[in-house]
Amino acid sequence: MFPELTITDHFTPEEEQAILDRLQAYNIENFGPMDRKDLAIILRDGAGEPEGGLLGRTGRGWLYVQMLFVPEHLRGQGIAKRLLAMAEEEARSRGCVGAYLDTMNALALPFYLKQGYEPIGRLEGLTGGHSVTWLKKRL
Repeated sequence: MFPELTITDHFTPEEEQAILDRLQAYNIENFGPMDRKDLAIILRDGAGEPEGGLLGRTGRGWLYVQMLFVPEHLRGQGIAKRLLAMAEEEARSRGCVGAYLDTMNALALPFYLKQGYEPIGRLEGLTGGHSVTWLKKRL
């Protein structure tokens, strides 16, 4: 008998976890143990509240930069460069050989190129005429 398939515009945390658990088990069985570890560098305001920073993770010898955000009032001071350098140094200490990220921000792309990242893929034609670029850097 064919399994039931349903389509919806939302999913519960339990449904997400059920799929994630099975996918991770499959990946571990086929690709070996995961050494995934979160990495966060939080930029805090004068009151100690988070207002930006870098979030990512390391695993399988690579750093993935998931988010990097510097508030507008702090831009142009080298903070993004420092955040990226700190994350890369931590990744090296964890045994990583490279870093990768993606961006839709056309203004951020030259910044990443200047930091030594090179494009490895691009998806064009997103709504609004936007595109996303994937980049990597050997550490």
